[in-house]
Amino acid sequence: MSAGPTSPPDWARRRWHRLYEYIALWFGLGLLGTLTLTWSLLSVPLYYVLPRWWAVPLGRWAITTVFRSYLGVLALVGAFRFDLTALDALRDQGPLVIAPNHPGLLDALLVISRLPNVACIMKAALVDNIFLGAGARLAGYIRNDAQLSMIRQAVADLKNGSHLLIFPEGTRTTRWPINPCKGSIALIASRARVPIQTVLIETDSAYLGKGWPLFRRPNMPITYRVRLGRRFEPPGKAGVFSGELERYFMAELGHASCLRPPGAAPTVAPDTEPANHGT
Repeated sequence: MSAGPTSPPDWARRRWHRLYEYIALWFGLGLLGTLTLTWSLLSVPLYYVLPRWWAVPLGRWAITTVFRSYLGVLALVGAFRFDLTALDALRDQGPLVIAPNHPGLLDALLVISRLPNVACIMKAALVDNIFLGAGARLAGYIRNDAQLSMIRQAVADLKNGSHLLIFPEGTRTTRWPINPCKGSIALIASRARVPIQTVLIETDSAYLGKGWPLFRRPNMPITYRVRLGRRFEPPGKAGVFSGELERYFMAELGHASCLRPPGAAPTVAPDTEPANHGT
């Protein structure tokens, strides 16, 4: 009697899966570099030829399309699982300051891939980057190296009906679940008189978090889930609001049911009022 088919041993499956993870890592980075560099090269002549009232919507639509396509490919090859549909509820709403937590480098891509009219506050080094710079300037994204100018531009964009994407932490999270929040988000929302919509980004991997080398292989698939948090009215005092916002994020992201990177222990801020998700 012939033996039936046998499955490969565990060590062989692990080896093949590790090889797949390396291939997916390099493929993903190469694809992102190719897409962003191609659009950056196309953006250079458009930036100088098109009037701003035409260039900015085109630039933002193109970046949304590029990022959405890129994330779709990552999901198609099985490297990532994305649940981003909660962001779609914001697409046709009026001007908002969109304030997510910032666990990794993909966070801005997640938000922009679903919202085509976002003004993004970016580090100056990224605006000067060969892969992202020309496209960012065409889309009217805002540099963060001069605070007064940054605030003025952000307020102007909001008054023109845009969404504004700004990470309250100012950088990727190093103190899980969130770093201390900066006061600039409160100043912008207060001056523009628009609400602040919090966005909660959850992931089960530390991939591309602060200190993660770009070419280090993660365990795949990686899951990202985005949900809408509380919407705050324009704050009165920046310092007081920063503390309130930080406590809110800690309470929402610190509870046991959240996805969290390996090694991150549950953390709940003391004396925090129950979360309010009303919009």
